[in-house]
Amino acid sequence: MSLRPPDPKTVRLAHRRLERRLGPLDPPLRRDPVEELVLTVLSQNTSDVNRDRAFAALRGRFPTWDALASADAPDVADAIRPGGLSQIKAPRILAILREIRDRDGSLDLVWMRDASDEDAAAYLVSLPGVGPKTAACVLAFSLERPVIPVDTHVFRVAGRLGWIPPEANADQAHELLAAVVPPKLRVSMHVGLIRLGREICKAGRPRCEDCPLNDLCPTAPTYMAGRADHA
Repeated sequence: MSLRPPDPKTVRLAHRRLERRLGPLDPPLRRDPVEELVLTVLSQNTSDVNRDRAFAALRGRFPTWDALASADAPDVADAIRPGGLSQIKAPRILAILREIRDRDGSLDLVWMRDASDEDAAAYLVSLPGVGPKTAACVLAFSLERPVIPVDTHVFRVAGRLGWIPPEANADQAHELLAAVVPPKLRVSMHVGLIRLGREICKAGRPRCEDCPLNDLCPTAPTYMAGRADHA
């Protein structure tokens, strides 16, 4: 059965509590759209530390985007090996860069800063291997648009909070969360839900007893009761 979405007051209350508990919910530093695309691919199925190591090695070996786009996949895979899944990520990165260069004649996406949210999103998801989450990261962190990227942590926490129905998939979650989170709070809410998911609302056994949102969460009583039964 689908859960009833939260009212705006509940979402704003959750945001205030996350900020009070976790500190400022500042997004990552603003990056060039191409840089954000590459970083987001590198971030898949790995830690931030390994992603950053892979990115630093990549830029050290290929100091310009044109040099990277002209490189061979095995060389790119070797450079990004610290990030894991290098044999998959290397051709994906090259396909994205080459498609941009073929379409636009360069690897400069500065035009996106003046494009509408809809036009920028449509362009991004039309690139090979770029889905709603990667597009949302570029929109949020490069273009400062009011979107809420949905990674595994955001998807898990929002599902447990009842902000998205259990039958929804990660792609659908972007639109569903946009419908319940006010535009001004979307990017910082993304940061807050990620941090909550990493530190408290973990994939295995969430620490509901330590969660600032446990009285707003329909699944918390079940987890807390289970812990009490095993105490």
